[in-house]
Amino acid sequence: MFDAISRRENTLTLLKYVVLILVALIFVLPLLFMAVSSLKPDQQLLADTSSLRAFLPVGEISFDNYKAAFSRAPIVSFMINSLLVTIGTVLAGLLVCSMAGFSFAFLNWKGKNVVFSLVLATLIVPFETIAIPMLLMVSKLPWIDSNGFSLGWLNSYRVQIIPFIADGLTIYLFTQYFKELPKELIEAARIEGCSWWQVYLRVVMPLSGPVIATAAILKFLAMYNQYLWPIMVTQQEEYRPVLVGLQYFFQLNVAWGEVMAYLTVITIPVLAFYLALQRAFIASIASTGVKG
Repeated sequence: MFDAISRRENTLTLLKYVVLILVALIFVLPLLFMAVSSLKPDQQLLADTSSLRAFLPVGEISFDNYKAAFSRAPIVSFMINSLLVTIGTVLAGLLVCSMAGFSFAFLNWKGKNVVFSLVLATLIVPFETIAIPMLLMVSKLPWIDSNGFSLGWLNSYRVQIIPFIADGLTIYLFTQYFKELPKELIEAARIEGCSWWQVYLRVVMPLSGPVIATAAILKFLAMYNQYLWPIMVTQQEEYRPVLVGLQYFFQLNVAWGEVMAYLTVITIPVLAFYLALQRAFIASIASTGVKG
């Protein structure tokens, strides 16, 4: 009987690992195809797509596509723009959305439930429906900088950052996570004389590593993959992000090897950011030890 139970457990474990490997391959194989294809000339790249050679670095392998890609488009400039916009939005968004979530979770104020419902309602509104009104609005907004007073935010970093600092999904994630924290911690901090600002900084946020990492990854991906809004509000090359720069490779003759090289380069920051936050996510779970 014990042998039968042991065999059943081994079979279930084997099936679990098989499923996990298949799921991992679904995500890894496109990245592997992209990286391998970026090393091949176009004729070989297209010929190999009908076989497993598409995933293997075989044949004429070189870095010529990377050299051609960097000469065709200002990739470094596009990546710097994307990283500035993305990191700026993520940092500001985590601060604003976490404070909003703290307010919804712990503070009592008139109309809180109505406002929270409106925040959740924004999740079902497609961005395409508000893109034109937003464009008309930001084209007339005032701004003061070192050059003085001006009207309009077009062709700037701020037009790509400020409208996306607060979003309903991130506020919802923080609110739900904060509600699961032990209320005894909050009450103890208040009894000790902590203000709500001190509770937010010294009690709640140090325990919020998992939700911070999750929200940061989701916001980073959403901002780094922006295409429609940047192409609407930036006409100058010096402000355009990486996905808008992809159109450089579809003008005149399309070189698929260069496209793959460009995609490989711009994917590196995403993978690096995800791996860094994944470690922080695991470390934060291990260090907090908080149960709801």
